[in-house]
Amino acid sequence: MEVITGIAVPLLQANVDTDQILPKQFLRTISREGLGDALFFDWRFDEAGAEYPDFILNQSAYRRSSVLIAGENFACGSSREHAVWALLDFGFSCVIAPSFAEIFASNAVNNGLLLITLSQASVEALAQEAIGEGANFRIDLPLQRIIAPSGREIFFDFDQGVKRKLIAGLDAIGETFLHEHAIAVFEARQSNAMPWLSGRA
Repeated sequence: MEVITGIAVPLLQANVDTDQILPKQFLRTISREGLGDALFFDWRFDEAGAEYPDFILNQSAYRRSSVLIAGENFACGSSREHAVWALLDFGFSCVIAPSFAEIFASNAVNNGLLLITLSQASVEALAQEAIGEGANFRIDLPLQRIIAPSGREIFFDFDQGVKRKLIAGLDAIGETFLHEHAIAVFEARQSNAMPWLSGRA
């Protein structure tokens, strides 16, 4: 992941929890595919399964959004990783908000979902630009820059270790494998020094 270009959808409600992002009845699967259909399920569909026409993701301008502009404390509540999977499966690559729940942020990094933290004022300004048909945003992770439809540029702070992982497409396991040789050397040294640990004594 280096550059994301796409439509942004404004959803500025604060304290959106993970049960609202993906209700509990969809947690029985271990597959990441198809969860996008259940994203914000209770907000998108009525009891008969018909779409609520007023909900923003049901509007034609936002059905193919790849950037979510959210309110403060986004994805609070339970630690369900499925919430991240649902956002990704729907097509989101990035969420911009004033703050995120800590566990959700960790799950996002490990699944390649870019989270950008900005001031409330900057988030609201971007949300205003996201209103309307075909409002395309460009997010440049290497330069840590957002370019809004008007041409407005907003730069953001970002953890450099997380940045390297996202650009390289690495999760925590993939990052560990970068040190595979050093791990093998350490294990061999430990095995020779303490053979009983490996059952050789």
